[in-house]
Amino acid sequence: MRGSRHSACQLLCHGLIALVLAAASLCGQDLKQTEQSSLQQALGEAGNSPVEFVRAIEDHLRKFPDSPRRADLERALVKTAIDLRDDPRIIEYGERILARDPDNVPVLGSVSTALLHKGDKASAEKALEHARHFGQLIDESAKNDSPRSGREEAKRKDEFDRNNASAHLLQARAQGLLGNTAEAIRLAESSYATFPSVEAAREAARWLSEAGRFPDSLAYLADAFSIAGLKSSDPDSPHDRAMMAEIYRKLMGSETGLGDVILKAYDNTSALLAARRAQLRELDPNAQVTDPLHFTLSGVDGEKLQLASLLGKVVVLDFWATWCVPCRVQHSLYEETKARFKDSGDLVFLSIDTDEDRTLVKPFLESHQWTQKVYFDDGLQNLLKVASIPTTIIFGKKGDVVSRLNGFLPDRFVDMLTERIDLALGKPVQPSNPKGTSSQ
Repeated sequence: MRGSRHSACQLLCHGLIALVLAAASLCGQDLKQTEQSSLQQALGEAGNSPVEFVRAIEDHLRKFPDSPRRADLERALVKTAIDLRDDPRIIEYGERILARDPDNVPVLGSVSTALLHKGDKASAEKALEHARHFGQLIDESAKNDSPRSGREEAKRKDEFDRNNASAHLLQARAQGLLGNTAEAIRLAESSYATFPSVEAAREAARWLSEAGRFPDSLAYLADAFSIAGLKSSDPDSPHDRAMMAEIYRKLMGSETGLGDVILKAYDNTSALLAARRAQLRELDPNAQVTDPLHFTLSGVDGEKLQLASLLGKVVVLDFWATWCVPCRVQHSLYEETKARFKDSGDLVFLSIDTDEDRTLVKPFLESHQWTQKVYFDDGLQNLLKVASIPTTIIFGKKGDVVSRLNGFLPDRFVDMLTERIDLALGKPVQPSNPKGTSSQ
């Protein structure tokens, strides 16, 4: 728990720094000297505190209510408010943004959620209006979307399902708070059917219980409890367990047999989530894959390579792109290194292209007369956190990452790569001249 809190704090601070830098970059645009100085001073005094950042920007806007950058600063405020889970400010600044940009999907969702936390009828009515518009925008975007490749289509479907389920979930809660229980149940069940989640299961259970449909409510609570257990620890799971016990005792007189209900729900939700993963993998074999060695790469000529087939060998991955000038310099150095290991049967070099526009790759290879077989990264770049290119990653024979070189030193690259390959192969490494070495 301590580690997760530390990570969350780091993420918030990093997000704050980005907001501060973005706001600071506005200072020289359309601002008079007085306002520019005031904003710079406010940001300087805020430091790394998100709370102080909000106060500083609000104070600035009170001093300069007609600032030409008011809209940008209010966007920064609502982003920080979302990080801080500050519902009043999410509503205040979110509504202002929506008045200017009514089709802002992320803000629609955040404002709807914040309004529903208030729990009163007026807020629920406003949340319902926003949530319906949210859902309409999601549907329209899906209708207007052009066909995509398998990987992009899988990503699009997953994103659409999540957003669509979220829109239905928000509408369900609003309808329930407004007393429209039957509609709340319908929407919550629709959300769960579209994208099975703990939140949707709990929402369905809540309104089914309100309607007196206790067996159905119990089933959804068991689903919520099971999904939370399948994915990660959830602080609300004990509440789900207590509610299940209460409902089951009402129905059966004791808790005897409740374990069987939970086990059945666990099996059902496991099968449901597995079916969803299989559906996405029909579009993209790498969808939701977290182990690099379970990736399937597609070649420039359409062939497929399952990285798992290379287990037992050392694999050298060269991440590059057609627009990367240093990659062109590095290419000949790779070829020189390959020549040193031409008789190694337990070593494989893979050329991994990271271009977004794949149509550029084949003409590039032909024009530069590169003869190596090339594969597209197909998401492997993100999984391995390759932030810059060229990057070289070496897998050991067990499929673990044993070395990484970010960038390269032309005078040392061949020797450095040779040494690291020898280490991965378990060969003795001859000490080389340390002059000009890198800490890569």
